[in-house]
Amino acid sequence: MKRSIKAFICAILLGSLASACSSNPNIEYKYPEKGQNGQYTMDAPKYEDRETIFGKGGLGNIFAEKGMESGGGIGVNSFLWRASLDTLSFMPLASADPFGGLIITDWFSPNAVNGERFKINVYIMGKALRADGIKVTVFRQVKDASSAWVDTKVNAETAVDIENAILTKARKLKMEAVAP
Repeated sequence: MKRSIKAFICAILLGSLASACSSNPNIEYKYPEKGQNGQYTMDAPKYEDRETIFGKGGLGNIFAEKGMESGGGIGVNSFLWRASLDTLSFMPLASADPFGGLIITDWFSPNAVNGERFKINVYIMGKALRADGIKVTVFRQVKDASSAWVDTKVNAETAVDIENAILTKARKLKMEAVAP
């Protein structure tokens, strides 16, 4: 009795294995054939990239450039973004969000000035390369008599000068990208 149950189970397993290996009669296989010029050609169907949750093309679309005015992968103007990072490259970065257009530097103390430090926030407000598309905020602190950092006023022209430097660099980057 035990032997017949084992034989029955083996027969079912072998039968299901054999049926799983059988081919589908509805599938048409196409192999390369030699054409008139002696080259191999293939008339097999072309498979297209399928749609993904990231859209057609997958993750490659996020980082691809879509035009000269803006980067396809970042939410703001790519020239302003690169120019901002280049202009502030001497300062350590605390945070950089290319989708929101926010760059925050960490505190930076120039070597020439003792007891003074600066921090800069850059907001890129859109995809257009325009003068009003960028906003810079500068923070300044100095050490008081007890060696504690105290916020002090910053000349308003300092932020404007940094904005102008970023805009000049962005225009230069755009001209280099357009030039043949």
